[in-house]
Amino acid sequence: MNNIKTRIIISNSLNPWENLALEEALLDDVQKNEAILYLWQNENTVVIGRNQNPWRECDHRRLESDGGKLARRLSGGGAVFHDKGNLNFTFIVDRKLFDIKRQLSVVLSCVNENKIHAVASGRNDILADGKKFSGNAFYYKDDKAYHHGTILVDSNLENLTRYLTAPTEKIVSKGIDSVRSRVVNLKSLNTSVSIQSISDSMVKSFESEYGKAFSIIEPSEFDISSLVPKYSSWDWRFGQAPKFDISFEKRFGWGDFEICLTLRSGKIAASKIYSDALNVSIMHKIDGGLSGCEFKMASVIDSISSCAFTQDEKLIADDIVSLLLEKKHVF
Repeated sequence: MNNIKTRIIISNSLNPWENLALEEALLDDVQKNEAILYLWQNENTVVIGRNQNPWRECDHRRLESDGGKLARRLSGGGAVFHDKGNLNFTFIVDRKLFDIKRQLSVVLSCVNENKIHAVASGRNDILADGKKFSGNAFYYKDDKAYHHGTILVDSNLENLTRYLTAPTEKIVSKGIDSVRSRVVNLKSLNTSVSIQSISDSMVKSFESEYGKAFSIIEPSEFDISSLVPKYSSWDWRFGQAPKFDISFEKRFGWGDFEICLTLRSGKIAASKIYSDALNVSIMHKIDGGLSGCEFKMASVIDSISSCAFTQDEKLIADDIVSLLLEKKHVF
């Protein structure tokens, strides 16, 4: 175990803006050689990925008229619905300890202990009975990282379908019938399962993998007063959306991609990228270099190619360039 330090925090709030603020505070607070398990729940909430377009991913007007909340997280990935029938978990660790397979094993062990056979699928889903009950996403900040996800225990799937909307291209390309048809509540597979039993099993599984927790911390011990206003703000959740002159979009193997451009005097005056890709940073790199760029194919591609990409990001960038080449008649 290498004497890993461990902490467990269980939030007593159902407010997504408070819970996401606490998650960020814990990320800033995690120490060297430390692993934190953070368990939390939101009430009637849609949480979108860092680079997603809220108008396309959910019916936020209906959600808010029903008393729900829209939230945006730091990590990438797609939109998810949270209610009191869903348990969220976050592994917050020293980046040297970050290991997706190891972290997923904690969730798998937890669910298996509740007499449900669960398997990881791809990089970010966990399935039971062939259907998804957990979606996962990841965020990296300097020498720290977190891995968070959902566990559908007894969630209201009617509301999940009511608020979440899948883009048409995604539905066609992946043969998706509906959001609801692809997910499952654990309670439907074992009626004795509850939020409490899953929460208890997560704690047990975490301690089995990382060592006995030195302390179970009360959320009130952290000052999140400076972070809550960010997560609740219109700018963070919806962003400033100028009127765009042109947009391109496509569904790739790594996720949806849409780029919107505002043009002035033959140059790109503003740009906005929307994506549910798990990799958040590449979209910021590309977006940041486009302002002021001439609206010419070669100039736009040069701007993208000049970014400092990791090897994985380079593959995504190549796909984006291929999309632009498909639209050469527009330039």
